[in-house]
Amino acid sequence: MTTVDQATVRRTELSVVDPTTGEPVGTLPTAGENEVVDAVSRAHAAQAGWAATPAEQRGAYLHAMADALAGAAEELAELNRRETGKLPADCRGGIEAGIGTLRQYAELGPVHRGHSLRGNDLAADYTVTRPRGVVAALTPWNDPVAVAMGLIGAALVTGNTVVHKPSERNPHLGLRLGEVLSSALPENVLVTVTGAGDVGRMLTADERVNVYAHVGSTATGRDIARAATGTGAHVIRENGGNDALVIDETVDPAWAASQAAIGCFVNAGQICTSVERVYVHRAIADEFLTALEAEADAWTNAETPQPVVDRPHRDLVHGQVTAAVEAGAQLVTGGQLPDGPGAHYPATVLTSCTPDMEIMREETFGPVAPVQVVDSFDEGLERAADDRYGLAATVLTTRLDRALRAVNGLKVGTVKVNNVFGGAPGGAAQPHGDSGEGFGYGPELLDEMTTTSVVHLEFPQSPDNGEQR
Repeated sequence: MTTVDQATVRRTELSVVDPTTGEPVGTLPTAGENEVVDAVSRAHAAQAGWAATPAEQRGAYLHAMADALAGAAEELAELNRRETGKLPADCRGGIEAGIGTLRQYAELGPVHRGHSLRGNDLAADYTVTRPRGVVAALTPWNDPVAVAMGLIGAALVTGNTVVHKPSERNPHLGLRLGEVLSSALPENVLVTVTGAGDVGRMLTADERVNVYAHVGSTATGRDIARAATGTGAHVIRENGGNDALVIDETVDPAWAASQAAIGCFVNAGQICTSVERVYVHRAIADEFLTALEAEADAWTNAETPQPVVDRPHRDLVHGQVTAAVEAGAQLVTGGQLPDGPGAHYPATVLTSCTPDMEIMREETFGPVAPVQVVDSFDEGLERAADDRYGLAATVLTTRLDRALRAVNGLKVGTVKVNNVFGGAPGGAAQPHGDSGEGFGYGPELLDEMTTTSVVHLEFPQSPDNGEQR
């Protein structure tokens, strides 16, 4: 049996505070080395039997998982709200998205197929797909159910077993989610472990884990990729982004401001593809900034404003804003730490930002809209493309030629035109640069979770006359 190459890790605890009220949510123990090894052992032992289960039956199990998730939706949504501060409607929406994803993979998995190639009259090549084995799914806190259902659903329906480590920021939700889903599955097909980075490192040190599927920070993603060079595991990772919004002078500035506000402030700016930097044409910049200030103030003064996930994260967001102002950015609105409990942060707009500022170079992951005014669409496009990340980007324009230039010029996984969160159901994206590797979601994720073997089938020749028989 493979064991992790490190000293036994003493069990610690995860304590979570409600970022809306500042009140404790609860405390859970983290998995120690023995628990992590045992989790992998159980998933490894169950994998061959699960892989032998007919694909149609695995799809039926995913439908049962979706039913179980629907039955526990209110309980899970409340845990999500308390641990991450997401608004109740968003919590329920994430669970509904997760249910839909499971049902989608329940149907796609059984028809996941290979290819064939005709040789001579009595010969043919074809491909068969096989599960990779044990998948370590390491999922984030910002949309914890929907993201997890994508990775877990695709892994299970293709015959892999899963060890799931939810984020240490939502361990109560993650543990309960595992109980709900496992109730619809054969034993040990899905195993949940709680913990922080040390538990993730133990999982990725175990050579019996065949896939590392990670959604989270770029720093953690790099560590996971390095671990895979030692174990040979396949890596799928969606990591940080610094998504740009480029605004052409041909669009209505008030509409552009509403798009920027959605991109920057929804879920307190804590979406993987949130807008992180804005480039607006000088011809409409004044009207745009006036409208964006009004949008930001409306978000801040909403009846139920959403906090960021916790106070340490709020400190990081505020630190970037403060550093930008000290470097010459102008604060249009927001940017002040509020009084009171919890981890609230106002929707913030900055202008006069420059490319050398950290807030334009790195992911903020908070409700902040840093704006740079540009003299042309091409300048905005050039600024947007000058980035080490490659998750997504958006352009707002009425001109088709400029939209097509953006598609060609932005080396990112998803280019969105005239909708900051646009995308068809079942879509997939392949992050570029420091934003990750491999396809996440959609039918392409089934390919990531499987390997392919080519079969050449031909009838033997007769030893007597060389004729085929």
